Amino acid sequence: MKYVPSFRVVFLFLCAVSCGTLAAQNSMSLAALRDSALQNNVALRRARLDIESYSLQRKEAFTKYFPTVSATGMWFNANRSMAKMDMDPSEFITPELGASLAQSLPAEALAALSSPMSMAMMKDGTIASIMAVQPVFAGGQIVLGNKLARVGEEASELQMQLSENDVETQVEQYYWQLISLQEKQRTLDAVDSLLATLSNDVTVAVEAGVALRNDLLQVQLRKNDIQSQRLKLDNGMSILHLLLTQFCGLKSDWTLATPSLDASDASLAAGSASLAETGLQPVSSSFLAALPEYQLLQKNVEAANLQRRMEVGKNLPSLAVGAGYNYHNLLENDRHFGMVFATLSVPISDWWGGSHAIKRRKIAEQQAKEQLADNAELLTIRMQKAWNDVVEAQSQLALAEQGILQATENLRVQHDTYQAGTSTMSDLLEAQLLYQQTLDKRVDAFIALETATLEYRHATGQ
Repeated sequence: MKYVPSFRVVFLFLCAVSCGTLAAQNSMSLAALRDSALQNNVALRRARLDIESYSLQRKEAFTKYFPTVSATGMWFNANRSMAKMDMDPSEFITPELGASLAQSLPAEALAALSSPMSMAMMKDGTIASIMAVQPVFAGGQIVLGNKLARVGEEASELQMQLSENDVETQVEQYYWQLISLQEKQRTLDAVDSLLATLSNDVTVAVEAGVALRNDLLQVQLRKNDIQSQRLKLDNGMSILHLLLTQFCGLKSDWTLATPSLDASDASLAAGSASLAETGLQPVSSSFLAALPEYQLLQKNVEAANLQRRMEVGKNLPSLAVGAGYNYHNLLENDRHFGMVFATLSVPISDWWGGSHAIKRRKIAEQQAKEQLADNAELLTIRMQKAWNDVVEAQSQLALAEQGILQATENLRVQHDTYQAGTSTMSDLLEAQLLYQQTLDKRVDAFIALETATLEYRHATGQ
């Protein structure tokens, strides 16, 4: 009879497959965590916005090369005319002219010429104009302003690189701290297993009357201490999981793809390798120029120099040419006309305050140069310290490996001598504690080496 799986069996199978696939999708390696942080970290989002802001500022500065076009329009209606003139035509008519006009004009017109009259204009009207002004020379402020905007954009890109380095460092620190706690939890599992076996053996020995009940109590106290340590580790792992979730912009339903740090594992073997095999290059003076921190200091000096030159330009003459088209109807008829013009502005009294501003900018430039020289020395010291930390971490890891071999042998000897009745339970438990401590030291040494290596790569720009 052919077996046909029920709907319930098929459904449970599909759920198991889908849950396994989801878990695999949510399993995050160090590289995945780093990529997620580089995309979603809040500090990096702000840095990207800074780059965009400086890019827009550079584009804004570029528009200063082109003419400034403006249009003006005005309509007015006053309660009285703005221009009024009273005149008496008789003052301008000589007797000879009067005799000539009397022969050609009627009497009413002659009477009007002999009396005073008033003329008024511009009681209402419309004015409109459009102008284009092209700067010819502005003390170099336009050119220098564009260079300064470019320096600002380049500095923001360097700052973005520094922020990325900081984010990568922080992610790796959180990651290796979490790995450390997980490995220490595995160590507790191994020690707990040893204690469980020992507890069974001691229980049998106590019941047979060949061991003291105090030995069993000591084993129980040791198991309680392991349980207390496990609670602390669980709490620490939970907090680190939350920190990584927030820092990398993840959802809470993710798991960590943890590497094994067994002695036979490739990751630990790489950690135990010599420094020459890790691909790290020793400190060199050529590293300094490639560091984003050093390049950022150079941009600071360049910006200070441009700001000083711009301050000088503010106190130089400026020349501009322009053209315009105008319209008005102030004289009761429409008038259209175009014109070209040139303007020259020479600051005179501004040099009084401007000279002090220029000196202030010179001081700021000198400060930037001194800061560059001082921080260059500090960056060199940081590189050397980072290299020393790598060498020290490598040595500490080698010592931790030796310590594990010695602690393992010591535990075996103490177990055999306790079984033979020539040592106490306290000696055996102390050997187990020492074994646990050496395992933890190896994990700490390995993680310290990983952290020191990352810091050295960032410190040297590798």
